Amino acid sequence: MSLNYSSDKEAVDGLASKYNELRDEIAKIIVGQDEVVKTVLISLFANGHSLLVGVPGLAKTLLVSTIAEVLDLDFNRIQFTPDLMPSDITGAEILDENRTFRFNEGPLFTNIVLADEINRTPPKTQAALLEAMQERSVTFGGKKHELPKPFFVLATQNPIEQEGTYPLPEAQLDRFMFNIPLDYPSYDEEIQVVKETTTYNQSELGHILTGNEIIYFQNLIRKIPIADNVLEYAVSLASKTRPNTERSTDDVNNYIAWGAGPRASQYLVLGAKTHAAIKGKYSPDIEDVKAVANYVLRHRIVRNYKAEAEGISEENVIAGLL
Repeated sequence: MSLNYSSDKEAVDGLASKYNELRDEIAKIIVGQDEVVKTVLISLFANGHSLLVGVPGLAKTLLVSTIAEVLDLDFNRIQFTPDLMPSDITGAEILDENRTFRFNEGPLFTNIVLADEINRTPPKTQAALLEAMQERSVTFGGKKHELPKPFFVLATQNPIEQEGTYPLPEAQLDRFMFNIPLDYPSYDEEIQVVKETTTYNQSELGHILTGNEIIYFQNLIRKIPIADNVLEYAVSLASKTRPNTERSTDDVNNYIAWGAGPRASQYLVLGAKTHAAIKGKYSPDIEDVKAVANYVLRHRIVRNYKAEAEGISEENVIAGLL
């Protein structure tokens, strides 16, 4: 599928142009949160999933539904609760009117899934979602059911409420390309939000990209060349987070119990390629790796007791490495 681009270079220009259109369209509904919107779109074009971490009321659900609408994709929201079972999200076999069993697809069978408060559901249901994220398919009754393409999970987590929750294990957190923190809006942004949401003001959103175009751009990202020194910088950055290894720093040895695995290196490179492409650059440089490093690494390193006692955060350690 060429999408009428005569070369990969022209396709990168097309991606940068479409990205700017997406940003403008999303801004009709979402006030501020520019960095969050940019990072979510980067993970989408890199074919990765994202975990949004923020307190309630910061428009996480609205952000996801808005992105789904401007991308002309199907969107389902799953509210995760302690009594949610795996078959509630994957689907189950039912007996139809012909007295034969057929698979009834669950809410995972869509393009964009909002997994709301993913840490509120037991591990077996979390695991069912994470199989879908990794394999892009669901296994039920020994049969494999492919999920639609593109398939993208945006999960949310509330960082302030830990009672009655099931924190995601590190191996499952590793499935998310990015961990994106959401902060409160600025004073001026909040005034604009309140103005727009307390009056009758309905913005019409246009469809900027189709599913086929997204798949085309996801394949394009993989074809973007990367210089050896940039690739080596990304791998070196990930390996520096591993304590008591030849590349680790004093801060890492003192404050980190576990470092990032090879998947971090892969996502640093894919994230850097996508970050370069949306800026209209034909190859990423070290600045592009640094731009995505915090989102890739912050959920892949585990602090030790000393770091917690001294108030050293993951971000402090990553800032030292950069």
